[in-house]
Amino acid sequence: MKVTIVGAGNVGASCADAISYRGIASEVVLLDIKEGFAEGKAMDIMQCATNTGFNTRVSGVTNDYSKTANSDVVVITSGIPRKPGMTREELIGINAGIVKTVVENVLKFSPNTIVVVVSNPMDTMTYLALKATGLPKNRIIGMGGALDSSRFRYYLADALSTPSNDISAMVIGGHGDTTMIPLTRLASYNGIPVSEFLSSEELDKIAAKTMVGGATLTGLLGTSAWYAPGASVAYLVDSILNNQRKMIACSVFLEGEYGQNDICIGVPCIIGKNGVEQIIEIKLNEAEKTLFAKSAEAVRNMNSDLKSVLA
Repeated sequence: MKVTIVGAGNVGASCADAISYRGIASEVVLLDIKEGFAEGKAMDIMQCATNTGFNTRVSGVTNDYSKTANSDVVVITSGIPRKPGMTREELIGINAGIVKTVVENVLKFSPNTIVVVVSNPMDTMTYLALKATGLPKNRIIGMGGALDSSRFRYYLADALSTPSNDISAMVIGGHGDTTMIPLTRLASYNGIPVSEFLSSEELDKIAAKTMVGGATLTGLLGTSAWYAPGASVAYLVDSILNNQRKMIACSVFLEGEYGQNDICIGVPCIIGKNGVEQIIEIKLNEAEKTLFAKSAEAVRNMNSDLKSVLA
């Protein structure tokens, strides 16, 4: 199995590292526009192989899309990262042109690939990739929900002083500080609702922390996070390449699900060899339905800025 990662910055390199370390793919290609950058990152990762025991072949290339030919999955991380004080929405003007060019180039050499979008604003970039290419909706997946859910689980586990893997929790809605919806009502600790252990006030605080989880890290680091995004991409790619059919919150194109149409937004999906195998419609309560509708409206407002790019 072959995976291409476009963009060899912190997030892209962390994706490559996580995928190779876990042996998810036999080949990973890192591509970047900066001369020698992807090659250096790939070499650095490969020099870990003897000490960590992985057999994945990682290579780097400068802007030569022919080297990405026949990729089973293409991950798009390219674009400028979010800076302190910058919203994901402010990135749209710059990153839209980058993502459109990238997805068109990779499809020239890998017409049957599944595309995973990481670039921000992620829901809008996923929508752009779908509309610009005309690919079937199952082959365009936005990663954001997987990352947001992992942050939600982290904050819950921290509050409960328990391992994150004992927590089951999901975030739906847009991948933005004001649009994501941590489903505290459905979160559980080894099958027991977390509301049995945490008060509603504590859960509200955890939901609020989750929603600004990316911005919190941006403020601390001076740029976007990369370890957790890389691990989230690897988790998603693993489910695709190994047909694991895991239920993962992803930004996907809706056609009536959750009362929404013509939008890419985060919802639970079964992810397998064909990409999005199934969209799961969970029963939201009235408050959650209202939040989801508001989130969808905000994402649509961002999408309206794509008219010039898609023209």
